[in-house]
Amino acid sequence: MAKYRWTAADMPAMDNRTVMVTGANGGVGAATAAAFARAGAHVVLAVRSLHRGQEAASATRGSTEVWKLDLADLSSIRAFAQSWSSPLDILINNAGVAGLAGNVTKDGYDLQFGTNHLGHFALTNLLLPHITDRVVTVASGAHKAGQIHFDDLALRRRRYGFAAAYGQSKLANLLFSLDLERRLQQAGSAVRSLAVHPGYAATSLGTKGRAKVLVAAADLAGRVFAQTGEHGALPSLFAPTQDLPGASYVGPDGRGELRGSPTLVGRSAAASDPATARRLWEVSAELTDVGFGLDVE
Repeated sequence: MAKYRWTAADMPAMDNRTVMVTGANGGVGAATAAAFARAGAHVVLAVRSLHRGQEAASATRGSTEVWKLDLADLSSIRAFAQSWSSPLDILINNAGVAGLAGNVTKDGYDLQFGTNHLGHFALTNLLLPHITDRVVTVASGAHKAGQIHFDDLALRRRRYGFAAAYGQSKLANLLFSLDLERRLQQAGSAVRSLAVHPGYAATSLGTKGRAKVLVAAADLAGRVFAQTGEHGALPSLFAPTQDLPGASYVGPDGRGELRGSPTLVGRSAAASDPATARRLWEVSAELTDVGFGLDVE
């Protein structure tokens, strides 16, 4: 069993702080929101399903509110950001999907790339004028198998593979976090951009629409090998509450980074390439029609 030397109980008091968590209606996102609320923060659960979000909020002890947000719909993201007018200390870009071939966002992009990366890219930049402290983007160890296919981001010209599509979206998360930090520093902003991954946490991610036997096998493996959603949330709690340099990447310290206490971890060479990060930013800005939120180049 993994030993957790740093837990949510080690978080500093979060009184008078506002934290927004996307995808906070279940799994790691709900656990992240609950921990921030217990620490005294006012937590905004930004979720696609208001019903599920309200259920998660009702099970959370502390100050919360639920806002509707569909990261697979750029018009929803714009409406959400236009309605937000208060200071926001911490944004946790947690929501993620693991879709099947042919699934697309409302704007026609591959569901995984469009939701996991483009949705959070647009949301972050639109909210950036209100953010005061940290942007934390949840990636995955799957980024190491990812490749950004700039000539085929929807993966329509090649055989669609779940791992390749998900890996591309998670690599994009890390590259986005990297170039966001560069731009924040260039703008002289005090906001820091960091990335995290939860390790192997027992959630329902990637099970929708799959054969029952595969879902059952994944559930069994999760019960045997995975850590809980509460433990998977630890990197998302550690990164924005510790004094870490911008562009840090936090994950579990156990074998294979599958479980354990949060610590600084390494990223692939592809996820560390500033030229690729800048190119992805420029492509993402064109696809979403959203530029750097502080309007400084």
